[in-house]
Amino acid sequence: MLIRCTFSVPLERIRDYSKEVSELSSLPEYITKRGPYIKEAGGASSKIIIVYDFDKSRIIEAWETVSKHLDRFRGIPGFALSALILGKSKEVKRYPLTLKGQGLEPYTNE
Repeated sequence: MLIRCTFSVPLERIRDYSKEVSELSSLPEYITKRGPYIKEAGGASSKIIIVYDFDKSRIIEAWETVSKHLDRFRGIPGFALSALILGKSKEVKRYPLTLKGQGLEPYTNE
């Protein structure tokens, strides 16, 4: 399974982003991080893509861990995020990502 995170940071806030990245804790062994891949979005921001790979049996733990990591960036003005959980080259489920508190909010599929 994969969690693909796509976010943008205003160019004038790249130093803030870099500072937060340097202070992140290590990911657990069951999560492999690929990226960041940076794509010039044109204009005043850059698009950044990071992919987290993990075993399907650990989806809840992986989501909680990645959410906590991403929560560090919520204080950067202009930071925007989209996160998708993917499996076998297709989208499995869209989960709303709320960056409040610990970055965790209960999810109910109605």
